[in-house]
Amino acid sequence: MSDDSTPKEHVFSEGDQALIVDRRDRQYLVQLTQDNRFESHVGNFDLSKLIGMPYGSWLTSPSGHRIIAYKPTLADITLRMPRIATVMYPKDLATLLVYADIFPGAKVLEAGAGSGATTMTLLRAVGESGQVISYDTRQDMLDQTLANVKLANSDPHNLTLKQNNIYEGIEDDGIDRLVLDLPEPWHVVPHASDKLVPGGMLFSFLPTILQVHDLTLALREQGTFNLIETMEVTMRPWSVGGRSVRPSHRMIGHTGFITTARKSSPRPDPEDEANEESNG
Repeated sequence: MSDDSTPKEHVFSEGDQALIVDRRDRQYLVQLTQDNRFESHVGNFDLSKLIGMPYGSWLTSPSGHRIIAYKPTLADITLRMPRIATVMYPKDLATLLVYADIFPGAKVLEAGAGSGATTMTLLRAVGESGQVISYDTRQDMLDQTLANVKLANSDPHNLTLKQNNIYEGIEDDGIDRLVLDLPEPWHVVPHASDKLVPGGMLFSFLPTILQVHDLTLALREQGTFNLIETMEVTMRPWSVGGRSVRPSHRMIGHTGFITTARKSSPRPDPEDEANEESNG
């Protein structure tokens, strides 16, 4: 048990998620309950003993093996939670927050919901004063999204889930940020132009560059989007040992292409622009 000096917000409670790490740095996501046990080849552990202990506490099995338990980070949850669809990797979710400028108080619409990794990331970024609306055509996806979001947020009161096809339209107004994880986002461009606030941002995540090409053409042809940018994020971990410092044998390479664009007023007619330059 923790001593009285440990704040309650840094102590495990019943029902919490915990990240278990064994001596070989293998990691497992578990829920702490009175009757839950963690069984592995290094021993059997009574997880109820972690309830009331500070984050980062050690637990010893009857055979003398040890594991350590932490409160899982958002990255830990997104990589290990149950899923129906593939989720964005943490490196891409981090890029989403910065390059789509997800801010506290923002009204964000995402489609599709997938398994909830993007949803829980957006909820943390918009804060208590913000709102996240999630569209998906499949109810099972929405159900999985809500279940996974509750792993990180037991009361997602500012999340609205809707079984909608965003290709057919957007029913919500005043959208600050539109986040699309869809195979054909170019169908959404006209709706995005109508529903994004002035200066609002569209973010798209796509697996192939041909899809990016089609989306970029649609954004340009719409005439109400500027600062259209595409990037790819790769991540190379390093192994740092006593006498060996080298890149890890495995890196996280291509996962998808990120495209952002900003809503603007309609583009001036080319003839008008030419007249302005000649009169300037």
